[in-house]
Amino acid sequence: MSQQTNTVLPKDVSAGDFDAAVKEFRALLGEENVLIQSEQLTPYTKIMMPGDVERNTPSAAVTATSVEQVQGVVRICNRYGIPVWTISTGNNFGYGSAAPGQRGQVVLDLKKMNKIIHIDADLGTALVEPGVTYQQLYDYLEENNLPLMLSFPAPSAIAGPLGNTMDRGVGYTPYGEHFLMQCGMELVLANGEIYRSGMGGVEGDNAWQVFKWGYGPTLDGMFTQANYGICTKLGFWLMPKPPVSKPFEIKFEEDTDIAEIVEFIRPLRIAQVIPNAVVIAGVLWEAATCNTRRSDYTDEPGATSEAILKQIQKDKDLGAWNVYACLYGTPEQVEVNWNIVQGALKQLGKGKLVTAEEAGGTEPFTYRSKLMTGVPNLQEFGLYNWRGGGGSMWFAPVSQARGSECDKQYGLAKQILNKHGLDYVGEFIVGWRDMHHVIDVLYDRTNDEERARAEACFNELLDEFEKRGYAVYRVNTQFQDRVAQSYGTTKRRVEHAIKRALDPNNILSPGKSGIDLNNDFTL
Repeated sequence: MSQQTNTVLPKDVSAGDFDAAVKEFRALLGEENVLIQSEQLTPYTKIMMPGDVERNTPSAAVTATSVEQVQGVVRICNRYGIPVWTISTGNNFGYGSAAPGQRGQVVLDLKKMNKIIHIDADLGTALVEPGVTYQQLYDYLEENNLPLMLSFPAPSAIAGPLGNTMDRGVGYTPYGEHFLMQCGMELVLANGEIYRSGMGGVEGDNAWQVFKWGYGPTLDGMFTQANYGICTKLGFWLMPKPPVSKPFEIKFEEDTDIAEIVEFIRPLRIAQVIPNAVVIAGVLWEAATCNTRRSDYTDEPGATSEAILKQIQKDKDLGAWNVYACLYGTPEQVEVNWNIVQGALKQLGKGKLVTAEEAGGTEPFTYRSKLMTGVPNLQEFGLYNWRGGGGSMWFAPVSQARGSECDKQYGLAKQILNKHGLDYVGEFIVGWRDMHHVIDVLYDRTNDEERARAEACFNELLDEFEKRGYAVYRVNTQFQDRVAQSYGTTKRRVEHAIKRALDPNNILSPGKSGIDLNNDFTL
């Protein structure tokens, strides 16, 4: 079968200029690292959003293997005005995958830059390149018998710390606020210069991965969820592996229990009795992750009935809400905190406490335990089998960790999803004082009518939650500009002013987080 050359061009770039740029890419990177055939670009066109795949089709993809090559790529892009969309592992499922944010962008794929540059077992620090995965890092720790523990999102094995941290993702251990644990970035700017944050700019300094601030303005956060530079190295902290980890679950029978659950958890989290992010997962989330499909119970269109939800809950021995947490430390520390948790639960007067021994290696307890103890896995991919059809969008509003907030958000979200014939598949994640409400909007992407309903549903979720003062902290590429509107015009003007200063040719990931000089905001 003959290969077909991709005919998509970057916006406002002529065919002649694009061909000239491709020749320069090949001279810089080698023929095998410049992909322009339609078959070669297939991995960069797969999306889980409802929009037409054409809007996310790249003109080409290039793979770099060194910082110097990344510098060369951006210089070529500057010369020809070619927009470049950067990915690390390209496995950001639910938020956009490996496809570019806009049609015609060149994907800069950094998965081949996968060196674990340095790990300090005494200080618990790491320095890695973009293509390093959590599985690769876990294997390195295990093979070298290093007493350190990872924190990562779920599913984790094929994702990586650099990409997840730069998108301000979270995990399930005491080090689960990943950007908080970041310490030192290396970035290639749009003009090809290298910027190192924190102590990284000091010649011969050895504190880059231990002191975050350096001198003068601290700019690390400015580069997260942004398009001001390409991160080529990331430093971060690893948690010392504790002598004892005690994962546990608490099952609650009724969905009306959610407010009481959060009021029970919040003081334990703030006091660090429970030091990790506590997950409160709904019945369908857990059912899907223990390999349950909707088709096992019904083939009726629309939202799953309450009667079926209760039957699934009974059949799979799940709660309407399933709380997961973990205690860490010496045996003495864990025992003290375990007694505190048991006492607080007794005072609450509801909830069935389940230990690892009582769970006996069953799912979903096992994969939840792995998340909380730093063992990568892919079990949560079961979510995508609940309805099938490859459609998934993560809706993730943030609020205070209060039971009253959960009540309002849960009721509103379920009403909107069911209105559009979709199921509430969600969980609450209680941080120190914040609460992430993560909903996986699952639908059949092969069904045009269901795609349309899913898109309308997601728009309504954004609109109705915003009316009540809730906004999401991450979103897929289809809705980035819409979510940027939630945060006001002043913020957008500042972001675009920075973009004009650092990337006047608008070549780095235009549209990322709604930042695009083609849709300029002037101060």
